Amino acid sequence: MNAPIDPADMPTGIRMTLSPLVGRVLAPNPSPFTYTGTQTYVVGTSDVAVIDPGPDEANHIAAIVAATGGRPVRAILCTHTHRDHSPAAAPLAAVVGAPIIGCAPLTMEDDGPRADAAFDAAYRPDRILTDGDQVAGEGWTLQAVATPGHTSNHLCFALLEEKALFTGDHVMGWSTSVISPPDGDMTDYMRSMQRLLDRDDAIYYPAHGDAVDNPRRLVRGMMGHRKQREGQILRFLERNGASPIPAMVAEMYKGVDSRLHGAAGRSVLAHLIDLDQRGKAAPLDDGRWRLC
Repeated sequence: MNAPIDPADMPTGIRMTLSPLVGRVLAPNPSPFTYTGTQTYVVGTSDVAVIDPGPDEANHIAAIVAATGGRPVRAILCTHTHRDHSPAAAPLAAVVGAPIIGCAPLTMEDDGPRADAAFDAAYRPDRILTDGDQVAGEGWTLQAVATPGHTSNHLCFALLEEKALFTGDHVMGWSTSVISPPDGDMTDYMRSMQRLLDRDDAIYYPAHGDAVDNPRRLVRGMMGHRKQREGQILRFLERNGASPIPAMVAEMYKGVDSRLHGAAGRSVLAHLIDLDQRGKAAPLDDGRWRLC
């Protein structure tokens, strides 16, 4: 992974050129969960696609339109439907006249700790992509790569001409992704991570954080981190017996911003559900978990 981002190098509302085919516009929605904000990508030269249009904020939508430079927009693509990714799709489509293409809609109540990550119930795609489906323009081809885990409807998009992968929230350039049940699934996430490890992408463009120029090393590290976290949970239960999730978070996330503890608890729950499915841990009726 590259060095940490200097916020001064990440101005909002300005198109920054990353490669011959890729430009980036940063949305003005920084937070402890979105880092410097959601990154919207504009792909193409004579015609373009927009990936993850972000929140429905007028200034950001205007910045995306400016970044297209008046070129035809062939598609507005969404990796998933958390509210920091897809709500700008419909108002942007109304301005540029492009179809909304990408992940399937997903409407459910999110009982997690992130108000910004609640699902976008208004998302209405004109075309749903499944694994391997493609969208193309002049000199560019985007292929859907199904990566459930962070959400069940999460897609990455491979830019075939540059061996680049737009990873949404599945792999971020600054932090691991929150896996929040019931829709977030650790088993699916690890399977999707293995799928990325088996690919030969040269660079990742995440929705949050800087570009990743050694993707396989990062993926191996993130998978190792999840395995270490699983081991911590098992050792905690072995030492302390049946325990509630907040007690695990308090020990395992010492030094982490307390605003992130709720999200950390969701990831711990995702690990415990995965361990339950594998016969290594089990829930009790009082909210505690025990070793099997």
